[in-house]
Amino acid sequence: MTRISVRIAPRPTMMFTVMTTNSRTLVALTAAALLVAGCGSNDSGGAVSTSSAAAPSNTGVPQMSDQQSPTERVVVDVTIKDGTVTPTNEQVKAKVGEPIVFAINSDAADQLHVHSNPEHEFTVAAKPNQMFQFTVTVPGNVDVELHGLNRTIATLQVQ
Repeated sequence: MTRISVRIAPRPTMMFTVMTTNSRTLVALTAAALLVAGCGSNDSGGAVSTSSAAAPSNTGVPQMSDQQSPTERVVVDVTIKDGTVTPTNEQVKAKVGEPIVFAINSDAADQLHVHSNPEHEFTVAAKPNQMFQFTVTVPGNVDVELHGLNRTIATLQVQ
């Protein structure tokens, strides 16, 4: 007589289904808790403030709200006055993908041209407090120029 031994293993699909259901429940409860925590009110008539006070900046660049501001950014302050550009031929270090902001006060219209790949071009108006933000995705040296005045403001050394 031949004896056959049969062993029945638990069904892995049932275990997966239970784990998936528990995971979904946990995600739903976590999302609900976050919504409830964020939907409180304060003494200002029920409005909820989601931004915190940012440290003052002496760069002349207006502060962005917490939802907008990147953790790090390079800011280059530029003044165009009476045909003179400050700075010129500045060497600026930046990282690939890091936001770069050119804050420009100008008394003349011009074109700001970023010789990166892909290139960026911005129209500079004759007015103060203009902000132009971009990122560079390819490492290397990137010239930033004013075409009308034919000046190199800076060379970005992107790593």
